[in-house]
Amino acid sequence: MAFSQETIEFIKKECQRYETRRSAILPCLYRAQKEDPNNQVTPEAVAEMATLMELPEVQINEVLHFYTMYNKKPVGKLHVQVCTNISCSMNGGREMAEHLCKEFNVNYEEVSSDGRYTISRVECLGSCDTAPMMQVNDKYHENLTKEEAVKLLKDM
Repeated sequence: MAFSQETIEFIKKECQRYETRRSAILPCLYRAQKEDPNNQVTPEAVAEMATLMELPEVQINEVLHFYTMYNKKPVGKLHVQVCTNISCSMNGGREMAEHLCKEFNVNYEEVSSDGRYTISRVECLGSCDTAPMMQVNDKYHENLTKEEAVKLLKDM
């Protein structure tokens, strides 16, 4: 993988912004993921980041594999993360996630045949008072019914 010139400049700037280079890993991983056509962080991206940041790959991988906000494999154009923690589950979050998988003919953590959807069950998205909810890419959608969730995704 070869980063764009804009991403290379971003990484270099982030490394200068913090007291230690390790502190720049989070935003740089996020940028690498956004640049990837499959919205993931590949081993090749980690290797290039390590070179640009002058850090061992293991330090970048430690961060990459600790946080769930980074995708380690391809996801669909719409990465649908349905909260299935206690508040959302009590309000139908698990059933909503199952319904979405059936509606869009995709298994959890897989990309639908049209490349459009990946459905994931996730722990707390921090919106317990508006349960059930889901995050689609970077946007939160709250107080959902199964039908509203399907319509929302079809309209995107």
